[in-house]
Amino acid sequence: MRHDENYEKHIAWRRAHYEQEDTNGKLVINLRDLGHALRALSEGRGSQKRILILLLETGSITQRELTQRLGIQPGSASEVIAKLENAGLVTRRESEADHRTADIALTEEGKKHAEESKAKRTEQHGEMFSILSENERAQLLTLLEKVNRDWEKRFADRWWEPLHGHGERGRNPHAEMEGRHPHGEGEGRLQGEERRRHSCNYDCANCPAPCGKGRALRESDR
Repeated sequence: MRHDENYEKHIAWRRAHYEQEDTNGKLVINLRDLGHALRALSEGRGSQKRILILLLETGSITQRELTQRLGIQPGSASEVIAKLENAGLVTRRESEADHRTADIALTEEGKKHAEESKAKRTEQHGEMFSILSENERAQLLTLLEKVNRDWEKRFADRWWEPLHGHGERGRNPHAEMEGRHPHGEGEGRLQGEERRRHSCNYDCANCPAPCGKGRALRESDR
């Protein structure tokens, strides 16, 4: 019951805060909410499904290049690749071109899994924008690309270059999210057992590590 009450209060705060914003503020809130949804719906940058799909699209690739494309730490990539190798989904052999790394490739079974994962991803992408007509999707894409191009120039000194999700230059905003509040925007990092146990109960007023929404709601409630 307590959780339901906190949730209803959370939603009420969010609605009140949203209505107080101007058009620009509402755009930011919607983009931020969509960002949360995309993170929740995605496979994860270093997930097994993401790696399988990438290998399906690229063919054999060195472990170093795979790690760079995913934008994750080499240790994390090695751990996931080892699991895929043990499951018989990928092979890992010393690279003839660079003996300091290894060539990673899909097995036949891995290719089947990759094709299934890619088909599910495509289906989900279609579902995500099913509310829009084909014309509306085209208009939305045009507007987002226009904003994206402008931000890359306007905020070049403060923004990690996206490179469609595969870059390494500058800071990586995704990596900075690791270990934070479930909403993904908390300033304070949760550590150890506290991080593993923490989950949002929508009680923003008493949250030990408020996200961006939580902080904004607290301000609007004063």
